[in-house]
Amino acid sequence: MKIKICGLSITRDVQLCIDLKVDFLGFVFYKKSPRNVNLNEVKNLSKFNKRNSSFVAVTVNPNDEFIKRNIVGNFDFIQLHGSETKERVTDIKRMGLKVIKAIKVKNVNDIEKHKEFDDADIILFDTPGMEKSLEFPKNLITKLPVGEKYVLAGSISENNIENISKLGVNFFDLSSSLESQFGYKDHHKIKSFINKINELKN
Repeated sequence: MKIKICGLSITRDVQLCIDLKVDFLGFVFYKKSPRNVNLNEVKNLSKFNKRNSSFVAVTVNPNDEFIKRNIVGNFDFIQLHGSETKERVTDIKRMGLKVIKAIKVKNVNDIEKHKEFDDADIILFDTPGMEKSLEFPKNLITKLPVGEKYVLAGSISENNIENISKLGVNFFDLSSSLESQFGYKDHHKIKSFINKINELKN
């Protein structure tokens, strides 16, 4: 079972998540988001011993200049939430980054779009709300492909993860459910969620 926590603060949250062995640490680069990262803080990521964690830059239609200046060398993965094509994914991978391609799912036909991005390292199935924490429809969860390459986002929490895992999902992306104040991660909630994950693993 793998966990990705998105919308982290470089100054507040990184060491905690590494210590808790969170697999993927996500940082948002989107100016409209309350979780948007200050570009001046990116260089601080090099100070951390990531151990087995990976750093993910969450972006929307990033251009080459932005990627080369801010992402390459600082992050292991880039997450693409925009209208990127298969060709764009290939171009970005050539820059030395692994790619997570987000697919916004409204209906079963949307799920099939993942086949267009066979070059992506990870496929993230998300709700259309992006950061609005919409719940992923349960009737569609069972239609998702199964495997370590596929991750589910959409109102996942300590309260429902056990039931969702029984539907075959073993890679989860969380953000707002781990916050008490919009845009700020609650460390108690993160610890409690990871404890729940460890219970399910044992």
